Amino acid sequence: MGAPLAEMWSNFLKHAAFATLYHSSVSPYPLIVYRELPPKNPEDPLRTLLTLGAAAIAALSSALAQDLEIPYEKFTLDNGLTVIVHEDRKAPIVGVSVWYKVGARDEPDGQTGFAHLFEHLMFEGSENVENWDKPLIEAGAVGINGTTNPDRTNYLQTVPTPALDRVLFMESDRMGHFYSTINQTSLDEQRGVVKNEKRQGENAPYGRAFGSVFRGLFPPYHPYGHETIGSMEDLEAATLEDVQAWFKKYYGPNNAVLVLAGDINAAEARPLVERHFGNIPAGPPLTTWDSWVPTRDTINRATMFDQVPQARIYRVWVAPGDTDPVTTDLTIATSILGDGKNSRLYKDLVYDKQIATDVSTFVYQLEMASMVGVILSVTEGQDVAEVEAELDRQLSAFLARPPKRDEVELVATKSRAATIRGLEQVGGFGGKGVTLAQGELIAGDPAFIFNELDELAAATPRSVQAAAQEWMRDNYYQLTVLPFEEGSTVTSDLDRSAGIPPVMGETELDFPEVQTAELSNGIKVVLAERGTVPVVQVAMQFDAGYAADSTSGQLGLATFTTRMLDEGAGKYSALELAAELEQLGTTLGAGSSLDTTAVQMSALKENVPQSLSLMADVIRRPTFPEEEIERQRALALNGIAQEKATPTSIALRMLPGLMFGEGHAYAIPLTGSGTTESVTAFTRDDLVGFQQTWMRPDNATIYVAGDTTIEEIAPLLERAFGNWSASGPAVEKNIAEVEFATPRVVLVNRPGSPQSFILAGHVSPPTSTDKFIELSALNDVLGGGFTSRLNTNLREEKGWSYGVQSFFVDAEGQRPFMVYAPVQTDRTGESISEILSEIRGLRGDKPPTEEELNRVILDNVRSLPGQFETAGSVLGSLLRSGRFGRPYNYPETLPARYRSLTSESVAAAASTVRPDQMIWLIVGDAAEIRDDLEALDIGEIEQIELSDL
Repeated sequence: MGAPLAEMWSNFLKHAAFATLYHSSVSPYPLIVYRELPPKNPEDPLRTLLTLGAAAIAALSSALAQDLEIPYEKFTLDNGLTVIVHEDRKAPIVGVSVWYKVGARDEPDGQTGFAHLFEHLMFEGSENVENWDKPLIEAGAVGINGTTNPDRTNYLQTVPTPALDRVLFMESDRMGHFYSTINQTSLDEQRGVVKNEKRQGENAPYGRAFGSVFRGLFPPYHPYGHETIGSMEDLEAATLEDVQAWFKKYYGPNNAVLVLAGDINAAEARPLVERHFGNIPAGPPLTTWDSWVPTRDTINRATMFDQVPQARIYRVWVAPGDTDPVTTDLTIATSILGDGKNSRLYKDLVYDKQIATDVSTFVYQLEMASMVGVILSVTEGQDVAEVEAELDRQLSAFLARPPKRDEVELVATKSRAATIRGLEQVGGFGGKGVTLAQGELIAGDPAFIFNELDELAAATPRSVQAAAQEWMRDNYYQLTVLPFEEGSTVTSDLDRSAGIPPVMGETELDFPEVQTAELSNGIKVVLAERGTVPVVQVAMQFDAGYAADSTSGQLGLATFTTRMLDEGAGKYSALELAAELEQLGTTLGAGSSLDTTAVQMSALKENVPQSLSLMADVIRRPTFPEEEIERQRALALNGIAQEKATPTSIALRMLPGLMFGEGHAYAIPLTGSGTTESVTAFTRDDLVGFQQTWMRPDNATIYVAGDTTIEEIAPLLERAFGNWSASGPAVEKNIAEVEFATPRVVLVNRPGSPQSFILAGHVSPPTSTDKFIELSALNDVLGGGFTSRLNTNLREEKGWSYGVQSFFVDAEGQRPFMVYAPVQTDRTGESISEILSEIRGLRGDKPPTEEELNRVILDNVRSLPGQFETAGSVLGSLLRSGRFGRPYNYPETLPARYRSLTSESVAAAASTVRPDQMIWLIVGDAAEIRDDLEALDIGEIEQIELSDL
């Protein structure tokens, strides 16, 4: 999907409880992330959607059956806890997740949002676990998270094997020893956090859209008739007694599933699980929903007005729940309609007629009923009624004639390929542990994913058409009572009064051996072999990026050029190239960061030669057709308009220029999108000039990770790139060092905004500084993690924000240091005072404590095995090492570097952060906050109207 729609969808995920555009076998069931730790690397890495083409399906079908096997053992404790164990010894880590069968659908009238509110509360600690995050961070856990959707609540983390006893203690304490810790203080704190989360979502463009979708599609008395995050009124009205009763009812072991996936087997797991969970009493018997698909025979319409740059249409149908095979046919139908450049709606509305800028389709599968939808963004200036009429014509044509067989097979194949990639991990949201748990929850069968893959393989054009005709047109309650078997407990020798178990032993990162070679024209090849799945990832990285735009004065040229690379190359048009890649099951994408431009490819091992040939066309022989330039120009301009309507993007566009000063290579929108004026002026010659100037062999390095060897890949790379020669003199970027800018406040007036978005910062030493580890540790203490001082202060203690972070943006030159804080409007001035107080304290009378430093060291060292589990993460590390001149085994050097830290060395690094020399960019309601900002006296205030951006 395009960038604007992707941004909308991210907001939608957070507040409407959706997670997948369509039902794919990477993550077949929706996951709603409501609480997420900041990434360890703030830099945005290249990310691509990995798909498999239809041409490979016949050859791969038998191999896939073997590749997709997920052996497991399942057992049930006497108290009703279901346990699923999958053994995978590739790394010394275990994915641990607990799934409670309670979600928004279980909320009675007047208590909406309780399931999600409780997910937050259960991170507050329990009787014997004072703080949930710190022990896990110290243990080196990764993927620490909790999610809620209409059907269930889950808690996930992946830990080094020696920390398994610790996390089982913590999860069992949360299940069996939490009730007595529920108090008014924690309820009020987390209620404030959730309310700010709701404000943050509704503050974004289109942030209120899907609340209307839920309420409009389902009747008000249906369990799915409200958003997972709930209403402000119900959250405010929640009493301590209500919350305590909610826990007693739903969080017993007989209503939960525990999944352990990774470096463990069932024989090892059973005694551990019985010791920790076996003495927890079962909860009460529950009446649960099985199915309720509302009958709809009419068309309902509503109109909403919001601060958005363009019109958008959401069309949604109701369908059977996720175990009904018809949803697989509907998944195929919606994918044919709206997934990818060659989908019918994209080709007609976006590509040919250009009356829409984005289109996507989805099947959101839940247990009781599913939602099937089309979302499209109307091109500015187009008549909404005309776009809607064209959508009607396309849908009518689809319902009238069955799809082509190759269309059906292609969707099935892409889902199968996505499954291969997703199952590389044991934990996380797309790994084997989650897949097994969700199968158990929705169907009582951990291996239910294979039923769905069989359904994909069995689908026919006629079955897809029939499903669409039945459910995608103009448009049972049954209660089954079964005997309840009273649970029992077992005796456990676990002494909870002794506290959380220590992490027994350490694991070390086993980073793949890095090999290098050189092509005949001098291009360096760097390879890390990782053969977990039969996939090879290749990236060619150039020293260019957004900073290269400064040499021509054309902001956004790097980004625009890279988005054009696959819009026609070699002998292929844009659509022909997309079709070739799909047929091979290859994904190929290009993009830029602040300092680099890269083209990255992911291919099945057997299709690497053909895929490299296409990659070479994209890099060496892009055609830059004029008609494609105009199509992409319209999309890019729409993207800039979206950025100017979104508080986060407004700040990221403006702050770098204020920090680095006019003319500096980094004084550009940090989104990389450029300006309306620059993008409007781009010509084909400009794109050719950038490609020939910067994307040349003497400015490139090739990085490879995956299931290959240097002996296998080097000849293939030589064939694709070895005869490529550079012409003309090389160009270098001028990244000059600047002094600190004059402190100031820039206030972007956004009337009626329910939140103030604060982004503040100043310049700091480059990523390559010899104090990188000290600064990273310092930032972890200040604002780099969930337990950091800033987040603890403004989110956990005061409840003024959903989350506050500080971070360094990676850069070859001086890098921006920034503080990010979306806060409720009436606390804007106080929040800035608290941010300044925390920074000053870190520099002065409150240096990092031994406890904080120890936690930072343990987290960064112990989390390394989990960070580099996949070939993609290894490739990302190679790219970063190449960018910053580090040794390619750099991750292996980190444990010693972190263990050498001292409180004194980290405290000394605090002088780098200068609170009194920061530039503050604030997007909010000036009428509500300007007086408070003036009272702070932190710099001259310049007010800018939103309409002037």
